[in-house]
Amino acid sequence: MTTDLLATSAETWRDRTIDPPVIPDELRLPGHGSPRERNRALWQRHELRRQRAEDVYAASRNPVRGWPVSGNRAVLTFFRDLVRSRKGSFALMVALNALAAGAALVVPRLLGSLVNRVQAQGAAVEGLDAIALAVVGVVVLQSLLTFGAQRTSTHFGQDLLASAREYVVDTILRLPVGRVEGASTGDLVTRVTRDVGTMARSVQWGVPRLLISLMTVLLSVVAMMLNSVVLALPALLVFALCTPAVRTYLRRAPKAYITEGATYSRINTTLTETVEGARTVEALHLSGARVRAGSDDIEVSAQAERYGMTLRNVLFAALNAAFQVPQVVTLVVGAYGYSRGWVDLGQITAAMLYVVALSEPLDAVIGEVDRLQVGAASTSRLLGIAEVPPDREPGDRLPDGVELVGEDLRFAYREGHDVLHGVDLHLAVGERLAVVGPSGSGKSTLGRLLAGINRPRTGTARVGGVDLVDLPLEVLRVEVALVTQEHHVFIGSVRDNIVLAREDSTDDDVHEALRAVGSLAWVERLPDGLDTLIGSGRFALTPAQAQQVALARLIIADPHTLVLDEATSLIDPRTARTLEGSMNNLLEGRTVVAIAHRLHTAHDADRIAVVIDGRIVELGSHDELLALDGEYADLWHAWTS
Repeated sequence: MTTDLLATSAETWRDRTIDPPVIPDELRLPGHGSPRERNRALWQRHELRRQRAEDVYAASRNPVRGWPVSGNRAVLTFFRDLVRSRKGSFALMVALNALAAGAALVVPRLLGSLVNRVQAQGAAVEGLDAIALAVVGVVVLQSLLTFGAQRTSTHFGQDLLASAREYVVDTILRLPVGRVEGASTGDLVTRVTRDVGTMARSVQWGVPRLLISLMTVLLSVVAMMLNSVVLALPALLVFALCTPAVRTYLRRAPKAYITEGATYSRINTTLTETVEGARTVEALHLSGARVRAGSDDIEVSAQAERYGMTLRNVLFAALNAAFQVPQVVTLVVGAYGYSRGWVDLGQITAAMLYVVALSEPLDAVIGEVDRLQVGAASTSRLLGIAEVPPDREPGDRLPDGVELVGEDLRFAYREGHDVLHGVDLHLAVGERLAVVGPSGSGKSTLGRLLAGINRPRTGTARVGGVDLVDLPLEVLRVEVALVTQEHHVFIGSVRDNIVLAREDSTDDDVHEALRAVGSLAWVERLPDGLDTLIGSGRFALTPAQAQQVALARLIIADPHTLVLDEATSLIDPRTARTLEGSMNNLLEGRTVVAIAHRLHTAHDADRIAVVIDGRIVELGSHDELLALDGEYADLWHAWTS
């Protein structure tokens, strides 16, 4: 079927429930026919692209599972707040740029005065040296003012950029973990890489340069009016005629740029999926399908790029006429006015110099407006992240105890499809509970609720009588910590990675944590010991070593309750058994919820909860459940056979 290239939603696209996109017939230019027919087809194609860009823009503002996009008002408020917080540097920047622009406008008046003197006095003109010195003095003064203005503008832009980046990082770190895992990672990665870079360039250079150019344009118009109203009005009228083209561009460009950003997100998502699943792609001979998927995404992006390019081409064509026509009009009006005695040659000279000089700041204004349009689109995508509602509203109550209790826990990743069905659990202080069951039964979901990662749809998960999701994150992580089969090694030293949870930890604390997880020996063999740099591009750790670092980090955090979601799954059985045994002394006195497929973990637990289809069907000790000869007994016999 014919696919609507630009109106395809991110979610439908991700699910691949539609045919691969192709170029619709209405987007193709006819290969024959009259020029009139081809022009009509070209215009229809442009209008179709515009409509589809608006469709994608509207869809991106109301995503199903993706990340939202903020409106123009939010973007303006964001930049206004940034500028308001540094009024002093902003005022200094404006003042210096105004003085520099004003100094530049003095020279045409001086040259116009020189022309009038030459006309009046002929070759024996007097005061030529004074005028020449005045011109040189003004040029030197303008250079000094321009240097100061550029320096101030650079500092202002860098300061603005630093604050904007800090805001973005702070916003990303406050995102609900469940939302991050459930939404498109390609979109999020695109926003925090490409969109941050685009916003950075706009903030750092676009804002100051736009202010400078606007100020130069306004002062030039004032100077033109003071020089001669007769000569200024025709040029200003021509500039005004370009307003419709500029307004059309400003109205449509944000949607085009947001659409482009959405297509880049899709490309990143497909590329990430292909790279991460490279072995699966190779094993199942899916290379052709993945290449086609990438080509399809690129084709969609190309359509969006073409629409944006069309908008820019129309704008630049109008502006090119606006820059060239005023020079001719001013010269013609000047000649007519001079013949009627309305203006003199000095005024005509100054007016022509003003018109010629005005084209550069006007061109800069349009260029920076275009840059800011791109930056505003990226900023609206970044600010959209901040519009993600929090999944918790921290209260002011602190836990009164360390008992972990779950009552009537239900949870759904999709509305109307619960994966947990009324689970009840009461863990005694220091108890070790093993959660076992087949894959997809809801074990990890239960662990996430007991760790306070997600809010249950119904029921409560409490520690010390307080809902976990009502605790501030910094308090929650002291009470309950979750370690999953996924782990992350940050760029930095081994020490830095381990003391993340408690930065005042000593080397002795780090050594003790490493010894507890059985990794002290291999850490001491590293080139620089604890100071060895690890992470992306540094010394590469094996998956088992990286997981041991994560467990050592957990020990340093020292929470009273641990939720281990198959935390040793990437370690070979012998190493895992040794690690779990070495942790026993450290885990003494702590409440532990261990989710694992390896049933030797369950054998050592105080109680075992068997989860089947989102319900606890059996609960008891190893011996009790074996005697029951039910689900756990079947799992155990299958494990040991």
